[in-house]
Amino acid sequence: MKPAKPTKTNAARLLDSLGIAYEVRTYEVDLDDLSAISVARKIGMPPEQVFKTLLTGAAPAAHFFAVIPGDSELDLKKLAQAAEVKKIDLASFKDVEPLTGYVRGGVTVLAARTPYLAFADETIELHNLISISAGQRGTQLVLAPADYLRATGARLADLTKLVRATVRTEVAG
Repeated sequence: MKPAKPTKTNAARLLDSLGIAYEVRTYEVDLDDLSAISVARKIGMPPEQVFKTLLTGAAPAAHFFAVIPGDSELDLKKLAQAAEVKKIDLASFKDVEPLTGYVRGGVTVLAARTPYLAFADETIELHNLISISAGQRGTQLVLAPADYLRATGARLADLTKLVRATVRTEVAG
């Protein structure tokens, strides 16, 4: 698939309306690998600065966005605690587009169909610039974290699991 044509997305229009500066970066989409780590490599940014947006759900019918670094895994218990709900799960892939207006690999809090409450991992503030989806696969928006937080109203929380590196030892022989 060719890189996305840099068209103005609803997310970019929202940033424009708020007077927020951003850069558009496009990349070639691989439907077999929509991971944030792959996107980071393609746009030339470290994975911890490429934030992915996940839609979650809690009983009875509450939904929340979780915005976490591309090299991290969402800790559902931490998100539930931040959202003050007993239990939370990831939304099913089939529900993502009807609820947000965005396809998997292109989800963003900005200009989502429904403005669900968003939580951003507290590490977002460690960076000068972050990248988030522009609302379509193949297009990212690079902007200052403070501007992203202002545009989305996202609440900061510790949302990620500690991922321990596994060490491989190979036997010479």
